[in-house]
Amino acid sequence: MKLLRYHQGGKAHAGVLAADGDGVIPLASLSDGRFTDVSQLFELDVDALADLTRRVGDAEPRTTLAEVRLLPPIPRPGKYLAIGMNYRDHIAEAERLGIAPPTRQVWFNKQTTCLNGPYDDIDPGVTEMLDYEVELGFVIGRQARYVERADARHHVFGYLVANDVSARDWQFHAQTFTVGKSFNTHGPIGPWIVTRDELAEPHGLGVRCFVNGELRQESNTDQLLFSVWEQVEYLSTAFTLEAGDLLITGTPAGVGVGMDPQRFLQAGDRVRCEIDRIGMIENRVVSRSRPDGRSP
Repeated sequence: MKLLRYHQGGKAHAGVLAADGDGVIPLASLSDGRFTDVSQLFELDVDALADLTRRVGDAEPRTTLAEVRLLPPIPRPGKYLAIGMNYRDHIAEAERLGIAPPTRQVWFNKQTTCLNGPYDDIDPGVTEMLDYEVELGFVIGRQARYVERADARHHVFGYLVANDVSARDWQFHAQTFTVGKSFNTHGPIGPWIVTRDELAEPHGLGVRCFVNGELRQESNTDQLLFSVWEQVEYLSTAFTLEAGDLLITGTPAGVGVGMDPQRFLQAGDRVRCEIDRIGMIENRVVSRSRPDGRSP
């Protein structure tokens, strides 16, 4: 099942992508009014999710994707956590920039105010070094604390595409990366959440990023240094992962900062991130702006 949020008629709604891949079914109509928000589904077991999925084929779409604006499928997760240098080729890329390879999982926060819709514009803000990072994201379903990797899959609700947009100059103002990873609009996610009853195994998925149609990044999630299950194990040993928390799993080589010469995003560029069996998001970079209308 592909769960989404969309804006129509001046309101935000929760919906499900129809079997034809174009129609949108309101979640409430699919569930006989029991569920009106994606967050209400987070802790459902896989059988309950599968039951909703079976209803999709018989449901009547109320609208189409072309008639709505898709929103981030999670409006405001409790945590938005990102792991750094988790593809082997990206580690080699970072080493060329003088960044030491990790000896354990390296995590940082992205502030949830950075979240952006799957097709909404990216505002560079004050950065002069705007970069892209295609990543597989996953959403926690059942609360996780001291979870072994063998049981981790039971705590994942579903998967989405993310672009970990990065202000590279601000990223290295501090070792935590948080500020340079959290500018407003620098967290496009979507286009929907593919629930775990439909996508049980997140490893082995092709991952790609294009800038203006040029392929910049291409890899596969079987190249993750630390698997999704290992990530859940590691984090839940330190603190509780709660239903609705969003985690992204690292990016492969090919980012702009790693090129020679470096190639950062400019106004007018279009960035397309796609992952097999999930979908794609595409965002346009707009001119830098400030509330007073002046350039930064």
